[in-house]
Amino acid sequence: MQTIRIALTGEYNDEHVAHRAIPRALALAAAAIGCRVDARWVPTTELLPEPGSVLQPFDGHWCVPGSPYASTEGALAGIGDSRRQRRPFLGTCGGFQHAVLELARNAAGIADAAHAESDPAAPTLVVTPLACALLETMGHIILAPGSRVARAYGRYHIVEGFNCSYGLNQDFRAQLVRAGMAISGVDELGNVRAFELPAHPFFVGTLFQPERSALARPVPHPLVAAFVEAARARAAGEAAADAGPASAKAVATA
Repeated sequence: MQTIRIALTGEYNDEHVAHRAIPRALALAAAAIGCRVDARWVPTTELLPEPGSVLQPFDGHWCVPGSPYASTEGALAGIGDSRRQRRPFLGTCGGFQHAVLELARNAAGIADAAHAESDPAAPTLVVTPLACALLETMGHIILAPGSRVARAYGRYHIVEGFNCSYGLNQDFRAQLVRAGMAISGVDELGNVRAFELPAHPFFVGTLFQPERSALARPVPHPLVAAFVEAARARAAGEAAADAGPASAKAVATA
């Protein structure tokens, strides 16, 4: 059975519900699609100065909740490497926020983009406090038809769990969309709750925490399963390339 390697970037803390849930969510998703997951925690401080060398062995990358991270720049460097290397990426809660920040700085040209949690006095705050903090609550999300997220769920209205206080500053939404971000999900007021990069094999950020469902019931979460499937596809492609043309042809025709 194939084993998929997933990097979990962030500092593990057993007090975070999401940190306890993520390994379980990955295991459930892997079992559902017929593979195994080897998930490794990678502290953000280890992602500098060479995030590529740290993340190269991994088939997928999940930037986990729990910000502020020990190294904001390390978290951003890891996200940027997965974006450029087309490594399947999932960012939830703090991972969503830092993926927004990385895109703002390095794709949308907002060089001084900052996060209000770690740099509240910065002049260009792309990630700001939510009008109403979403602490240990459930929320309705409306998914965009045709989006990768909607395809994963198979519907357009979902309810998910939140535990966050920061989100995308709507003043920068249009600039990020012009840079390639697609809005995948919004709340009833139109505030962004999920986004993706359509040009990437799998690059998704959600302000909600889909992993939490794994602690409530032993059922694979559709978005986590889609992420693991994307990582498996990358691993299969790399294995075929390493084995040579004959193996690549066999994989293509299997």
